[in-house]
Amino acid sequence: MRLTILGCSGSIPGPNTAASGYLVEAEGFLLGLELGNGTLAQLQAVADPFDLDALVLSHLHPDHCADVSALTVLRRYHPAPPYPARPRLLPLYAPHDAPLRLANAYAPNEAERATTDLTDVYAFHPLRPEPFRIGPFEVVAVVVDHPTPAYGLRISYGGRILAFTGDTGPCTALNELADGVDLLLAEASWTDSAERPTGVHLSGKQAGELAREAGVGRLLLTHIAPWTDAGAVLAEASAEFPGAEVVKQGAVYDV
Repeated sequence: MRLTILGCSGSIPGPNTAASGYLVEAEGFLLGLELGNGTLAQLQAVADPFDLDALVLSHLHPDHCADVSALTVLRRYHPAPPYPARPRLLPLYAPHDAPLRLANAYAPNEAERATTDLTDVYAFHPLRPEPFRIGPFEVVAVVVDHPTPAYGLRISYGGRILAFTGDTGPCTALNELADGVDLLLAEASWTDSAERPTGVHLSGKQAGELAREAGVGRLLLTHIAPWTDAGAVLAEASAEFPGAEVVKQGAVYDV
């Protein structure tokens, strides 16, 4: 498996950095994981967006899905779409209310919102706890602790496992998600403090503790907000899991 970072800024895009967006690739199958603000521009720098074979959204906060609206425009109105050589409908895996919420985000006004439907662009599939396949990948979606329905994702291929926490506070589901994985892509939105609200995000310390307790092979930190000191987050994580790294936009990692 190969992981490419399209964007990694937490909560909002940062200076010259898109919000959450990643590509996971194996056997020529290109799986998008999140498509937050600014990530479609980054995707076009490394691949033809029509080459996406499927898209997964862990949850529906804008910093993880805002550019679905832009992708919709491209897939609907590009003057030379590669149909029928490529499938017209892009498989999109997301929380069950994604068809409605993404249509609401796309509609320009209240009158059009009542009739906006994206099923001419996407084949929607609700995330579910049972293991399922997307192309060559086996995927397990685990409910995590966030203010909106949200999932962590465990993606397996060829005996290697990538786990992505999505956005979450500490919860027991993360132990199952991260157990023994080769690479853990963990959000770490802030430094550790008893004053942080529960059920929202992980600190660097908590991400490091998770990686150590789960026995992961490698820890990559992402979703650090522009107003947060990434060096301080990394120091917290590294104290618990030596060798932790902060991802960079455009970086590529082999799993």
